[in-house]
Amino acid sequence: MVQLIQPSTKSASDRRFGIVAARFNAEITEAMLDGAVQVLQDAGVSESAIEVARVPGAFELPIACRSMARSGRFDAVIALGCVIRGETPHFDFVAAEAARGCMQLGLETGVPVVFGVLTTDTLPQARHRAVPELRSGSDGGTEGDAEKITPRSNKGAEAAAVALEMSALLEEIR
Repeated sequence: MVQLIQPSTKSASDRRFGIVAARFNAEITEAMLDGAVQVLQDAGVSESAIEVARVPGAFELPIACRSMARSGRFDAVIALGCVIRGETPHFDFVAAEAARGCMQLGLETGVPVVFGVLTTDTLPQARHRAVPELRSGSDGGTEGDAEKITPRSNKGAEAAAVALEMSALLEEIR
């Protein structure tokens, strides 16, 4: 019979997480960082087991993630950023290289490096995916309604949920 390997459902209190957050588009990345930290803490990760590094923008995420992943101190690393399309091809280069760099790091180090970078056409689209209190429309809320941060409402929270799952899965595999 085939054996299915699944992530452990035990508390994540014994795991450590690194987060690299871009400062560019700070309104969005700060909300994503808050969401990520909340999800990790809700899973039992202590504040002292979460380390945050700041970089100027999304393009710089992979090099800081590389240092964290190679340090041996973290069970997973989360890259958070926001790239909003402009009038030049800059968006395409930044988004693609940030994604490629994070993916390559996970493969090279064996440490999950989760790509939590929003790539949107507009600032309102980014807000909708990162700032729960500004969500409106499809969820029936109106601007200003308070909404609990969840992986569904905040892409930083979603990235943290992926980091929790992948670190638990790799722990089971190893």
